[in-house]
Amino acid sequence: MKILVGYKGTDAGKDLMDVAVKHAKAFEGEILIVTSMVGGEKSEMQDVVDAEKNLEQAKAYFDDYGIKSKTHLLVRGFEAGEDIVKFAGEKNVDEIIMGVRSRSKVGKLIFGSTVQIVILDAHCPVLTVK
Repeated sequence: MKILVGYKGTDAGKDLMDVAVKHAKAFEGEILIVTSMVGGEKSEMQDVVDAEKNLEQAKAYFDDYGIKSKTHLLVRGFEAGEDIVKFAGEKNVDEIIMGVRSRSKVGKLIFGSTVQIVILDAHCPVLTVK
């Protein structure tokens, strides 16, 4: 089973990682840790370095649990939600796990554009972790 974990770094939270570990263990899965950046002039070099560092820290977390994982920094010119959906299809993943932050009532209606796009457009189940 392939599990895509949409990972942004510090705001992702330990709960997201713990759920991914549980699912990977339960389903003998491998985890694809994914961060998406639009790219082009909008991506500062420091942002890319920080994203790669965050991905490596996430991989180390999964390594500690003996979970097979790979990191993927996507800089393909797409908005994050669209990019994650496309990548999930390309890699034929079985499940996507993403973190969501608590928001105000108005924010909850919008839910966050990245997660909303993934939920609506993904070919596979999407699990959100608050």
